[in-house]
Amino acid sequence: MRHPLVALLAGALAIMAACTTAADKPAAIDSSHAAAPADTDDFGAPLPTDARFAARVVSLNPAATEIIFAIGADSALVGRSRWDEFPKEVERIMPVGDGIRPSIETVLSVQPTLVILYATADNRSAAEALTRAGVKTVALRADRIAGFYALTQRLGVMLGATTRADVVVDSVRRTIERVRALTATIPERPTVVWPVWESPPMVIGGGSYLDELLTIAGARNVFHDDSTASPSVSIEEIARRAPALVITGSTRVAALKEATSWRAVPAVREGHFVVVDQDVT
Repeated sequence: MRHPLVALLAGALAIMAACTTAADKPAAIDSSHAAAPADTDDFGAPLPTDARFAARVVSLNPAATEIIFAIGADSALVGRSRWDEFPKEVERIMPVGDGIRPSIETVLSVQPTLVILYATADNRSAAEALTRAGVKTVALRADRIAGFYALTQRLGVMLGATTRADVVVDSVRRTIERVRALTATIPERPTVVWPVWESPPMVIGGGSYLDELLTIAGARNVFHDDSTASPSVSIEEIARRAPALVITGSTRVAALKEATSWRAVPAVREGHFVVVDQDVT
């Protein structure tokens, strides 16, 4: 199916990944939009600004890892989570385990001076253990677009790359505004669902930055009313909400088509897919 909004939608959904290819030449920064980053992490710990902490960095937060590459600070990385897949260059960084409840011993084995965790309750004990071991540790997350900007600027401060971080934030912000302007007058926004897991079904909800991007791109997420980022839902509920399009990565199209249960969703049965870059999620 070729929907007239497919190209625009796919482009907007790639915004967050696009930060990794921000122009090498610094763009003019609109200071009226550049909010100062917070001076604490999401657990309330102070952010390190001493350059010595940026010498050997372990990032167990995939979003942070991508941004570190985007702002040109990847030479400091000595470890990453096994979940990190983007950009491709991340493969040269040693994986040191999971991003949730990581092995403290494994993380310490690469002698980090700074560890970046994903800010979730399940990682509080890891943050405390690493801090007790004498390693500067911060916990960060970005569930919304505004959070992406803040995360980028925080990383810029910690890793001595504030100018590049501002360039990335400004580039993404301007791209979003261009897409928003292009879709502002769309008379009828197509309804969509974005599955992130087939069984049990999980979809993008109103608490995710991807829901924001769907709206900016001119679509209407049928699970926008769910305030969580990726709620578990039933196939019956998806079918009842009758999305016109299914947003998914290329590797999931076949799985959705082959899953008998998903054929209860007309858009799946009829092949109404918008395929986006897997790395957007």
